[in-house]
Amino acid sequence: MASAGTRHHRVGIVGASGYTGTELLRLIDGHPNLELVVATGDSKAGTRIADLYPSLAAAYGDRTYEAFDPDALDGLDLVFCGLPHGVSQSVIPKIRGRVGHIVDLGSDFRLHDKDLYPQWYGAEHEHPSLLDEFVYGLPELFRDKIAGAELIAATGCNAATAVFALAPILDAGLVDPQGLIVDLVTGVSGAGRPPKENTTFCTVDEDVTAYGLLTHRHTPEIEQALSERTGADATVLFTPHLAPLNRGIIATCYGRPAKDGLTTEDALDTMRTFYDGEPFIVVSERSPSTKATLGSNAVHLTARVDPRTGMVMTIAALDNLMKGASGMAVQNANLALGLPETTGLSTIGVYP
Repeated sequence: MASAGTRHHRVGIVGASGYTGTELLRLIDGHPNLELVVATGDSKAGTRIADLYPSLAAAYGDRTYEAFDPDALDGLDLVFCGLPHGVSQSVIPKIRGRVGHIVDLGSDFRLHDKDLYPQWYGAEHEHPSLLDEFVYGLPELFRDKIAGAELIAATGCNAATAVFALAPILDAGLVDPQGLIVDLVTGVSGAGRPPKENTTFCTVDEDVTAYGLLTHRHTPEIEQALSERTGADATVLFTPHLAPLNRGIIATCYGRPAKDGLTTEDALDTMRTFYDGEPFIVVSERSPSTKATLGSNAVHLTARVDPRTGMVMTIAALDNLMKGASGMAVQNANLALGLPETTGLSTIGVYP
């Protein structure tokens, strides 16, 4: 909680009853500069936060989720939107101008090209004029654009993991930007709190399933971020797999070398240089694991060059609800509000 003498930034969460909203509630309570004023959850309006998530009982007591009301957000310094895809498009135009900054955790404003939405999301964008006004919220790659920004579209968890792994070697010209392969494993919490047929315990337990074959909606987001940051025209074959994990993502990425004589040490040095000074990035020869990142805002990375097959491999692991969602959102909020970027965020995972 913010202490006496510390400047409070008054914030709200629209969509606080989902997993990303819950993680935001936890992070805001431990943030020295953020004061939670509004927490909405239309499907749970009137329900005590502690009844839905007892883990938050010590912080939020008898506080209840509120129904969404734009008037209740007037004058807030920043609002987080943790809403399902398609909902932010109708909500954000109603609150823009009433609040200082908006960090959207959904996918509604991540893509710059409005024509990509019907292709990958199956529907026209309701407010395409806003797409160019949103900054893509991946701080390690676009920090200068995020600082002070009014509208921020936080990066998706799958896209962030792939981009963290591929950006350094692509930026250095070590691999061909065409035909990059991302093989990703993700935990079930990435599908959200509401129950679905493919996320029930009996479905996911003892099972690993590939999904979104050739059509996953995070594909254009990965390509856009890589191309914008590195200047390369990147194309990606992205295949996610659902695994019986509560949380966590690990992506193994492959590319063809663009230079002769490339070594593993070259690739690791390139990663270390690219992320030099980044507080939430760990580059090591160790193979990353999802559990090493649990509860933290850290990304663990490594790289290998295989002379036998001639392939370059990079691996990234992170917590999908932290660095892949709510931790990333707080990092963006810190930048937007002019706070030290690491405020309220840990680099250390929970173990065991």
